[in-house]
Amino acid sequence: MKEKILIVDGYNMIAFWQSTKQSFRQGRLDEARSILLDKLSNYASFEQIQVICVFDAQHVPGLRQRYDAYNVVFTQEEETADSYIEALSAQLNQASKLVYVATSDLNEQWVVFAQGALRMSARELEKEVQAVKKRLDGFLEERDLHSSRL
Repeated sequence: MKEKILIVDGYNMIAFWQSTKQSFRQGRLDEARSILLDKLSNYASFEQIQVICVFDAQHVPGLRQRYDAYNVVFTQEEETADSYIEALSAQLNQASKLVYVATSDLNEQWVVFAQGALRMSARELEKEVQAVKKRLDGFLEERDLHSSRL
């Protein structure tokens, strides 16, 4: 079975997702990133997929960090998330891996698609994450109901 990897354009997601776009528009980037990363972490665990979330350094100048708990990358100061994602998707594109890139940037979608990665819009990923949460909530409800009967 192929290893599944999802590369996410972080600021692109938080600018479009219903749960994060208000915080993003108001400049509360830490809050928006936290919401996004929490949702992606739950999604990754349930779907058995490795998620790498990439953020442009332009929003946090001078910062290049990785948060391994969430597998987050902040690009170099002069490096865009798009260029980082393009290079990473090309590097990861191997026969043993299935690489997805989540962004609503059409140019970025075409570049990674030409490299062999599958593409997903911000809206598609948000719907997928919501569907997984709904399935997980249902599973937990069923488990709790079963436990209370014992």
